[in-house]
Amino acid sequence: MHKEHQYTITNTWTGNKGTGTSGYRSYDRGHTLTALNKASVLCSSDPAFQGDASRYNPEELFLASLSSCHMLWYLHLCSDAGVVVTDYEDEAKGVMDENAEGGGRFISVTLYPKVTVTEDHMLGKALELHEQANQMCFIANSCNFPVHHQPLISV
Repeated sequence: MHKEHQYTITNTWTGNKGTGTSGYRSYDRGHTLTALNKASVLCSSDPAFQGDASRYNPEELFLASLSSCHMLWYLHLCSDAGVVVTDYEDEAKGVMDENAEGGGRFISVTLYPKVTVTEDHMLGKALELHEQANQMCFIANSCNFPVHHQPLISV
């Protein structure tokens, strides 16, 4: 059965310093992401592009989306398979290639999930389920490059 899901996010630029975009350095890259009944997320561009290092940038949010989607599928699959996960942490890393015109794209992302399970006999299945989670992940399936994962499973 085919299902369609729709999502809405409001992106509000907060960086007009009074002269708008009159020059590349005349405006702030600050913006706020909001969604109905959710906390706001303060964002900017990467500091390499005149952004505020104290705020999330789109590239970090992209990595967070991939990492979160993989984790949520993984936990679902583990639950279905009887693999009891008690801890999960991922330090996702991505490489973005910037071209001569200033545009670019991500060329690789690797997830490094550290997973703790309750029993030794779960280790093999826990490792195996990362591949299935990668195949199921909505965000990874939307990318034009492979998303790799290098999990570390412990009891």
